[in-house]
Amino acid sequence: MIAQLRGLLAQVEADRCVIDVSGVGYLVQASSRTLAALPQPPELALVLVETVVREDAILLYGFAEASERSWFRLLTTVQGVGAKVALAILSVLPPPELMVAIGAGDRTMLTRAGGVGARLAQRIVTELRDKCEGMPTGLPAGGVIPGVTITAPVPRSIAADAVLALSGLGFRRGEAMPVVERVIGRHEGQVDLDIVIRDALKELAR
Repeated sequence: MIAQLRGLLAQVEADRCVIDVSGVGYLVQASSRTLAALPQPPELALVLVETVVREDAILLYGFAEASERSWFRLLTTVQGVGAKVALAILSVLPPPELMVAIGAGDRTMLTRAGGVGARLAQRIVTELRDKCEGMPTGLPAGGVIPGVTITAPVPRSIAADAVLALSGLGFRRGEAMPVVERVIGRHEGQVDLDIVIRDALKELAR
């Protein structure tokens, strides 16, 4: 199986690119976010790859980040979500936003992707909500949560930053604060900001 490709970026199209590795051109399908992250042809490029073997073809799907590849694998476990739909979802929702959408049961966010209707969005939420725990977000300290820019956290500001992020997602500060405090208490204060937000979203979505 091909796990990654490093070579000259020969061509970029709307939903795919060609990586030239020692004279062999590999056609790699990818999300618009991954394609936007690639250098300009014909510069050297590296893409992580998920190889899908079918009876009639061997297909390569490329990702700029390991977190996106992990979510691609998870999404395609849902009935009705093939590789094309999974890439469409990842084109409009990077991993942090996707985790938020599923955790909050926000079907509207999911239906922004081509090929995802209300029924499929509900199935994605139902089947993946309990599987999101431990999934990578690719979100560094001080990264971006949908609509909210979070400064690099320090221990005394984790609760405030988490409430700010949840408020930006539409939750009232009054309902978010006690949930955040419970989450931090369960971890005895030793917890990262993204973990607090993720666990708080699970409680708020119930």
